[in-house]
Amino acid sequence: MSLDRRIDAVHLCLSRALEQHPQAAFASSFGVEDMVILDLIHRLDLTIEIFTLDTGRLHEETHALIARARTAYGRAVHVFHPDTEELETYVAAHGSNAFYDSLELRKRCCAIRKLGPLRRALQGKSLWITGLRRAQSPARSTTQELAFDAGNGLMKLNPLVDWSEAEVWAYVERHQVPVNALHRRGFPSIGCAPCTRAVHPGEDPRAGRWWWEQSGARECGLHVDTHGRLVRAHTTTTAG
Repeated sequence: MSLDRRIDAVHLCLSRALEQHPQAAFASSFGVEDMVILDLIHRLDLTIEIFTLDTGRLHEETHALIARARTAYGRAVHVFHPDTEELETYVAAHGSNAFYDSLELRKRCCAIRKLGPLRRALQGKSLWITGLRRAQSPARSTTQELAFDAGNGLMKLNPLVDWSEAEVWAYVERHQVPVNALHRRGFPSIGCAPCTRAVHPGEDPRAGRWWWEQSGARECGLHVDTHGRLVRAHTTTTAG
């Protein structure tokens, strides 16, 4: 499929989804996929709330891109932070870098820094828009374009779900979309600074996330259901 047809399909997807679910929010990590979606939202002049989760451990390059995006697109970006008391309790008990010590502590850290703020960000919303793509990892290979997220009680839309990495970057080049400087340094997936490294040629794009853990599905919990699986069921064709 040509890039123009891909773009047209996303336009239709977003427009139809918003007709059905007007209380929409776009969760941006300011990775390259999310910057493509932000650019599309801006070009379509869609009324969609944009938010990001500031975990307190983001790369400086990510903070710089957030500021640049606000200026370039003239849109508000709502920033949600972890609950201070919950985070202080965790750090007091386990230390600032306890996520290196065990999978349980890492997931607890992700829950405090990401899942709690996400729940607050999605309150009152009927549609959650993300930049997930099937090609990002084997665990995401069956992700649907539109699905009901039972954990958060709303629909979840992934408008770039069937885009390739090449198509994402072709869009960036065509429209001169600002991107995180870390992408050019070998970071296909960017999260918290202590938990993200550059990947080596031939490695899985998600290999740089929590690289000290055993191989497998490397997720923080934002996109999994109550059983720890990627949200992929209860699909609908409403978004086209």
